Amino acid sequence: MATPLQTKKAESLAGTPIPGTQPRFARVFNIRRRETLWFYILVAPWIVGFLIFTAGPMLASLYFSFTKYDIVSQPRWVGLQNYTNLLTDKLFWQSLKVTVLYTLLSVPISTMLSLGLAVLLNQRVAGIRIFRTLFYIPTIVSGVALAMIGLWFFNADYGLINSTIKLVTGSNGPHWLDSGQWVLAAMILITLWGIGGTIVIYLAGLQGIPTELYEAAALDGATGYKLFLNVTLPLMTPVIFFTTIIGTINSFQFFTAAQVMTSGGPDYASYFYVLYLYNTAFRDFRMGYASALAWVLFIIVMVLTALAFRSSASYIHYQDGEE
Repeated sequence: MATPLQTKKAESLAGTPIPGTQPRFARVFNIRRRETLWFYILVAPWIVGFLIFTAGPMLASLYFSFTKYDIVSQPRWVGLQNYTNLLTDKLFWQSLKVTVLYTLLSVPISTMLSLGLAVLLNQRVAGIRIFRTLFYIPTIVSGVALAMIGLWFFNADYGLINSTIKLVTGSNGPHWLDSGQWVLAAMILITLWGIGGTIVIYLAGLQGIPTELYEAAALDGATGYKLFLNVTLPLMTPVIFFTTIIGTINSFQFFTAAQVMTSGGPDYASYFYVLYLYNTAFRDFRMGYASALAWVLFIIVMVLTALAFRSSASYIHYQDGEE
């Protein structure tokens, strides 16, 4: 009669699994399968939300961009007519010109100002946390509230800016919101109110630069602005690149302040692209044409972003030497 040990050996040789002796790879496979199952369970709400609230509306707007649709009646297929009409639409070109000009001015100004303030706020002085908080607080103000503050700031008669100009120089300031020459400058200045978030990003980047690099540069005789140009600025290029891309995308979507403060005036001098899109969709109820405007905007932003990434290798420097 075979002993228990001999029986187990025979079962093992025959390929029969022995209770309590499950192979290690099988246990690992089961663990990974459970982890994968839980992964899909946990991300399912996001996937469902993305499909319903993002991907679905995007595909619907793509279809509507090839139709004539006014919400009330059924969409009527018109092919590329909406896109060809853009070529002769004066308001389309005006809104695009205003938006591009605003982007070319606001993004560099906000980038340089944010980086400069971040360098100052990165110093180790008493009360620096209070100053950091004060610079960040304006970013929590909603867009409409910020626009209402802008109406007071830039009022030609009793606004804070013109009152300060009159107090210092004795002369009246410009009619910011009523002048085609100054309204875009007012929009750029009101944008600078919310650079606190960008300052925080730059602060994180500055504090991530190893101090050993500054010490090595100081031993070579670098001081002051030379440290900034040769150590700080090169290592901050990835952060600057990120904030520039995000700032460019946001500038092409500039809407709230223009809608509340000027409604696109005077004489369409502040008629931004998204404001035109909004008016076309929800004032004129030309949903098909508005969808075409939205997709043109999407293509413009995607092309600009792709060009920026394609050329980034020539001016982006990473600490590990990869570009």
